[in-house]
Amino acid sequence: MRRSLLPILLPMVILSPLAIDIYLPSMPTMAAEFAVSASEIQSTLVLFLFAMGTGQLLIGPLADRYGRRPIAIGGIIFYMISSLLAAIAVEFHWLQIARVMQGLAACSTSIVVFSAVRDCFSPKESARYYSYLNGMICIIPALAPTLGGMLALQFGWRSNFIFMALYGLVILALVSLRLPETRPQNTISDGPLYRWARYKPVITEPHFVFYAIACMAGMAAILSYVSYAPVWLIGHLGVSELTFSGLFGLNAAVNIVACFAAPLVIKKLGNRPTVIAALILMLASAVTQVIVQLVGPQSGLMAAYSYMLPMMLLCIGFALLLGPATSMALSAFGERAGTATAMLGFIQMSGASLLTALIQQTSLPAPYAVAALMGVGAIALLAMMAMPKFDHWHQEQHAY
Repeated sequence: MRRSLLPILLPMVILSPLAIDIYLPSMPTMAAEFAVSASEIQSTLVLFLFAMGTGQLLIGPLADRYGRRPIAIGGIIFYMISSLLAAIAVEFHWLQIARVMQGLAACSTSIVVFSAVRDCFSPKESARYYSYLNGMICIIPALAPTLGGMLALQFGWRSNFIFMALYGLVILALVSLRLPETRPQNTISDGPLYRWARYKPVITEPHFVFYAIACMAGMAAILSYVSYAPVWLIGHLGVSELTFSGLFGLNAAVNIVACFAAPLVIKKLGNRPTVIAALILMLASAVTQVIVQLVGPQSGLMAAYSYMLPMMLLCIGFALLLGPATSMALSAFGERAGTATAMLGFIQMSGASLLTALIQQTSLPAPYAVAALMGVGAIALLAMMAMPKFDHWHQEQHAY
């Protein structure tokens, strides 16, 4: 089962990033059609990720109680329905509702994918597998915006959501036929589903809290970068949708290489040193972004490169961060992996969406907003790791 599991999980994990990235080139067009502002159209990304995060608290215990397979199948069906609702929305609030539904659906498959890895592999092995899964996630930003832009040019932006529904149908067939049940027999699933006692062992473990916050900081940086990119490049700098897709895909290609190289880095350095290296890269990205905005070109294609190139450091840092941080956060919870994965997803995604929504309410231009979010997060976490009194929060404590 272990050998055949990864080829099933890899296409499953695509569902959530596909829902984020495929319609990015169409965001300015969608804003014009619905007659809403740039920040309102950005809310469709924030709402998706917030719903994906909060939904984890509802669905994680269900995955522990009823197993991984039924949660995956139900989530994929809901994903298809919500995608079709977004495709036919004629009023903006219905699009927002559909995105919330889509986020809830995507969190189901996310929980199943990451719980299945924790179910079947040791923490040391899990870090490598999480990196492979994150590598697949990072392939989507390289391909989906170009695909979405081409679909939108031929059939309109609604075709992006129809494509999501069709892809969901393919994954539903794959999961129904091939996904085994991976829930361990010793999984704690008795008693009421939603009670403090279920979450308390997770949320009160300092090791979990620190690395969950690290995942949240990385996700907030990526979400702010992604949500600001089309508004800044297409709306402010005036690049075309296909040029945007090419620039975005270039950074995503760097991210792909970094994600698939991450297991080698983790094997050589270890989990904690890899997290430190990732945070340093995020800080370097923030500093570089500020410098190029102060002294670099302010218009045209070169200004677009000035915004996107520093983001390569962020993409590399995020690729290195997520695998070891996820593994370290979940390493103590083999008997309640679904609940722990759900709490991690809640903190990572809902926290990131709230931070992004807050920074979007400021008057900071896109480059400075993204730099502020990732710079402050990286500095805070590195400062904690430099203080001996916080050693029990981040040192590797569990058997690998």
